[in-house]
Amino acid sequence: MQSIPKDFKAGYAAIIGLPNAGKSTLLNALLDIKLSIISAKPQTTRRRVLGILNKEKYQVVFIDTPGILKPRYELQKRMMQHVTEALADADIIILIIDAQSKNHPIHSENIDLIPKNKPIILLLNKIDLIEKKNLLTLIEIYNKKFPTRAIIPISALKQDGLDSIEAEIMKYLLVNPPYYPPGLLTEHPERFFVGELIREKIFEKFYQEVPYSTEVVIEDFKERSKGKDYIYAVILVERKSQKGILIGKGGETLKQIGEGARKEIEEFLGRKVFLELRVKVNENWRRDDLKLKQLGY
Repeated sequence: MQSIPKDFKAGYAAIIGLPNAGKSTLLNALLDIKLSIISAKPQTTRRRVLGILNKEKYQVVFIDTPGILKPRYELQKRMMQHVTEALADADIIILIIDAQSKNHPIHSENIDLIPKNKPIILLLNKIDLIEKKNLLTLIEIYNKKFPTRAIIPISALKQDGLDSIEAEIMKYLLVNPPYYPPGLLTEHPERFFVGELIREKIFEKFYQEVPYSTEVVIEDFKERSKGKDYIYAVILVERKSQKGILIGKGGETLKQIGEGARKEIEEFLGRKVFLELRVKVNENWRRDDLKLKQLGY
């Protein structure tokens, strides 16, 4: 059994920000593995995703959260609950900002939910896409208007600035034994990530309302000692018309989603799988409190 140094440090760090700021990309970069699904569309992340960074002398439990927004329906209320819970659990808050966007948290009415009694590390993300003079202006603005402990320019996609983030986090970690066994990457089961990877392919394939109206339920997951693992997943939609769009002519669209998801799942699991997909209508599931509870929200 691995011995834990007496000066070992551990803590929770919540990654928060507006939709599409790069939260999930950052988590994946910090852990050097794809754990959170990503897409160019906002509100891809619906639940909080826990990822564990294990080092010789410290452990950081990162919590990736849905984007901060003003809820318009019940599912979005649940998403914001995940943000609130992550902020309550965190020892350190990592606020990530899309540096190229004109929509910044200081203009958001939800910014008040961020507790001011915890260390806040502000990351200006996507610096590879803006001019240096604009970056300096942003740093000046946030220095004046936001109570951060540090402001770090980064590019999560290019993995630029990650060492600076870890070094800053280390300043606020307390001496504590690890919260999770060293070597453990996450607390979520494999079927959670399988469902997320299928949902990612739907977000990549469709626009407007269709991807937001879908949810993936893993109804069967059989690991086999011989042959491929068997996965049966149901994609829920809110209307019959969406079901037709998702399936496509002759089932071609659903087949493309399945092929793309299967490759991602096999890479994540490190083994071959047989993936079976079905589409079912579950009317207004995003707005129904009971249905959301049944789906684990």
